[in-house]
Amino acid sequence: MTAVQENSPTVGVRRLCNALKLAPATYYRRTKPEAKSAPVQRTAPNRLSPAERQAVLDTLHDEAFVDDAPATVAAKLLDAGRYLCSVRTMYRILNSQNEVKERRKIRRASSYAKPQLVAERPNHVWSWDITKIKGPVKWTYFYLYVIIDIYSRYVVGWLLAEKECQDLAKHLIQQSCERQQLRPDELTLHADRGSSMTSKSVSNLLDDLGIERSHSRPRTSNDNPYSESQFKTMKYRHDFPGYFEDIVAGRGHCRDFFDWYNNEHKHSGIAYLSPADVHYGRASALLFVRQQALDAAYARTPWRFPHGAPKVPELPETAWINPPGDQ
Repeated sequence: MTAVQENSPTVGVRRLCNALKLAPATYYRRTKPEAKSAPVQRTAPNRLSPAERQAVLDTLHDEAFVDDAPATVAAKLLDAGRYLCSVRTMYRILNSQNEVKERRKIRRASSYAKPQLVAERPNHVWSWDITKIKGPVKWTYFYLYVIIDIYSRYVVGWLLAEKECQDLAKHLIQQSCERQQLRPDELTLHADRGSSMTSKSVSNLLDDLGIERSHSRPRTSNDNPYSESQFKTMKYRHDFPGYFEDIVAGRGHCRDFFDWYNNEHKHSGIAYLSPADVHYGRASALLFVRQQALDAAYARTPWRFPHGAPKVPELPETAWINPPGDQ
């Protein structure tokens, strides 16, 4: 910056800066004397001491206040004749500890492994579940227990009751195992995590029978697809009523339905055979008869089969719950 002579007329800062093409702020910053020492930080006289801040934090952590907002805590303390600090100060103290959103010790979510089960024959893996069926009055229900073999899709046991009860589930499982003449360590029983499925009495029964337990992940209906599919087939069938007048009518309908489902229903998942045919080993003979009929038709009119000799659908060798590689 050019020096100003002593006898020169006085010039204002703005005119000087304009002549030198210098910003006034730059002039003031360069001519401002340097601070000799850093400014002293002043402590507010009403600031809480470390001991007082800890007392506030301990109070907010107390079991009686841990679920309450600071404003509610302050009101409760005043009701008891106590005052610690303002609500805003409570928030500042909580914020210093990163506890504004949550002060409780939160239970970590449990991690459940994806169940992966494979059935290579009947009575290898069963799936069971309970569904509600509407009763005669609004908000009344009957409870349908169903056990299905996932390989053959055969319903090995069912029960319609007026309540969901672990003792009824235990009775149905035991009765179904006796009917199928199962040996220990032969069967895996899969279910969701309902109260009856995870009850102690059912678990003890499965241990006594040598049956391995498997459970779906919480809120994951895809982990129990065979039971869900069977319930859908039942409820979407043309003769399924909207409700039942009484449990006797409900049991009569279920008896007819499961007789049809097991012995007459041609299931798409098992090469359009009935579940009973697959469950009791009649599948190979029936598929052979079907193939003979197709071979005879092809021999008579081969021009009607542009893709060559037809083949009957093959029965799947395995049935999976969450096969490997399935997302």
